[in-house]
Amino acid sequence: MDAASLTQRVLMPGLFVVLWSTGFIVSKAGLPYAEPLTFLALRFLLVLAIMVPVALATGARWPRGIAVLHVAWVGVLVQTGYLAGIYVALSRGVPAGISALIVGAQPLLTAAISAPMTGEHIGARQWLGLAVGFAGVALVMVDRLAFGGTDAIGLMLCVMAVVTITLGSVHQKRHCAGVDLRSGAAIQYAAAAMPVAVLAPLTETMAIQWTATFIVSMTWLVLVLSIGAISLYYVLIRRGAAARVASMFYLVPPTTALMGYFLFGETLSLNTVFGMVLAALGVALVNKANEPKKASGADRSG
Repeated sequence: MDAASLTQRVLMPGLFVVLWSTGFIVSKAGLPYAEPLTFLALRFLLVLAIMVPVALATGARWPRGIAVLHVAWVGVLVQTGYLAGIYVALSRGVPAGISALIVGAQPLLTAAISAPMTGEHIGARQWLGLAVGFAGVALVMVDRLAFGGTDAIGLMLCVMAVVTITLGSVHQKRHCAGVDLRSGAAIQYAAAAMPVAVLAPLTETMAIQWTATFIVSMTWLVLVLSIGAISLYYVLIRRGAAARVASMFYLVPPTTALMGYFLFGETLSLNTVFGMVLAALGVALVNKANEPKKASGADRSG
C-alpha cells in the first residue's frame, strides 16, 4: 500500500472517527450552559462567519443554479436535522446510550437506500459486515441503556436525526460531489442556520452562560467538528461508496467509550470490549467487500 492509498483508506477515516467521537463528549460539556437550539444557532452562525470570508478570500468556486439548492438541502439534512434532533432529544432526557444506538443504525439505513439512489452494489459480505458492526455497537452501548421513562418525542427525534443525516449523506454523494468544500460549507451552514434561528427564539429563552467550559466547547465544535470533521466526511463520501463511508460510524461509540475510559476513568466491561472488536470487524468486512478491483478516476475533485 503506497502513501496516498494509506492516507485515503486508513489515516483519513481514522482521523474522522476520532474527531467525530469528540463531538459527543464536547457537546455534553457545553450543552448545560445553553438550550439546544440556541446552542446550535450560535454554532452555525460562528461557522458561517468563518467560512464566508475564507471562501471569498481564497477564490473558492461558488455553485450556481440548482446546485445551490442541492448544497443547501444537504446542509439542512446533515446539520439541522441531525444535530437538532440529537440535541433536543438529549435535552428531553433521552439517555445518550439510546440516542447513540439509534444513530448507530445509520450504516444499515445508508446501505438500504444508497443502492437505488446511487446505483451502488451492496453484496452479501457487505450486508454481513453491516450486521456485525451494528451488533458491536449494541454491545458497546448495552451497559449505558436505560429504557425506563424515555420520552417518546425524544425517541422520534433520534429517529429523525439518523434518517436526515443518512438522506443528506446520500444526496451529497449523488448531487454535490463537484462542489468546492469552502463555498459549499458557507451555503450549507447558511441554510442550516435559518430554521434553527427561527425556532430558537420561539421555543427557548436563548440565555447563554458564558463559562470557560462553554467557550472552549463551542470553539472546539465550530473549528474541529463543524469545519474540520464535516469537510473530511464530505471528502470521504466523494472518494468512496456511501455505505462504506457510513460504516465508519460503527467505530464512533467504541472510540467514545475509550475516550471516556482514558479521560474520565469510566469502566470498560467485557461487553464493551467485545463490542469494540465486533464493530471493527464489521467495518473491516464492509471495506473489504467494497475494495475496488481496479483503479478508478471517476472523482478527481476536492
